[in-house]
Amino acid sequence: MNIQDHIRTIPDFPKPGINFYDIATLLANPSAWRETIARLHRLTEDYQPDLLMGIESRGFLVAAPLAYEMGCGFGMVRKHGKLPGQTLAHSYALEYGEDIIEIQPDLIPAGSKVVLVDDLLATGGTMQAAEILLHKAGAHVVANLCIIELEGLNGRDKLTAPLESVIRCPA
Repeated sequence: MNIQDHIRTIPDFPKPGINFYDIATLLANPSAWRETIARLHRLTEDYQPDLLMGIESRGFLVAAPLAYEMGCGFGMVRKHGKLPGQTLAHSYALEYGEDIIEIQPDLIPAGSKVVLVDDLLATGGTMQAAEILLHKAGAHVVANLCIIELEGLNGRDKLTAPLESVIRCPA
């Protein structure tokens, strides 16, 4: 099955010159979604993670069912102010400004083997920030995982752990 056939491309969104790869059409197709999770599982199983950490928000949609399938834990990397209780934060630069992501460190045992998960990797800035944040928490990021990797933006070059992706698309 060609997974890319089940992902809608919306040109010039959110601004001119940008192609938006919409996984809503993938999620709506049960057989394509099951095949995607199966492929992600195969890409991830050799890393033997203790925990999958989904990056807000579409990373949650990918990481949660994959963690269930793999029999490991699931956690969330969220935007600032979205998590209750004690949090650990990391600030990082964006193209115009900065952002802050947070985790709940008490849910991540020190030394845990973690795979970071998002639906798409573009420039790699958010995934790189999530790697740094998880290292601060004492976790060991063993891999990064996405459905779609945008070619030509060199996002994987910013990451310290290997990147696994199901498909590669033009930016």
